[in-house]
Amino acid sequence: MCSHYEAPSPQRVAETFGVEPFEQGKLQLYPGYIGPFIRCAEHVDEESPALLEALTGAFGLIPTWSKDTKIVRSTYNCRSETASQKPSYRTAWRKAQHCIIPAAAIYEPDWRTGKPIATRIVRADDELMGIAGLWEQWRVPGTGEKLHSFTMLTINADDPGELPFITPKSDLIILSN
Repeated sequence: MCSHYEAPSPQRVAETFGVEPFEQGKLQLYPGYIGPFIRCAEHVDEESPALLEALTGAFGLIPTWSKDTKIVRSTYNCRSETASQKPSYRTAWRKAQHCIIPAAAIYEPDWRTGKPIATRIVRADDELMGIAGLWEQWRVPGTGEKLHSFTMLTINADDPGELPFITPKSDLIILSN
């Protein structure tokens, strides 16, 4: 389960995914940090024909019913096979609020020594990764201010042969072209 990743520069995201550049804070992201995600554009017309748009939001999905943002500590990864049933994710899943999370690298623990050692994982060709995700828009109680958030979709890894050192529980993020 990925709880730490490296966001690419806004310029690199714009070039790779064909979106407008955006403001980005920290590049090393953990649950609760603000990072970029890409979704289908809400409004597509002759004046703004872009099909995709980059937004920033909290890493860790904040469901619309949440009273505060503390939930991001447990909602930064979502198992794809249970997304439609889990209260934290099912609204975003049912509304098809899918997104792509651009990443230059992900960090996973190497357990071969018996202790977790953070290991940086990148694509062999040094291109960006596009990780499947869900996004949500939450309103801050009292102010009504909008805050976007997102989670990474994961799948159960029945055959951890590709990266067997990552996790003792065999929970892997599948990376492919």
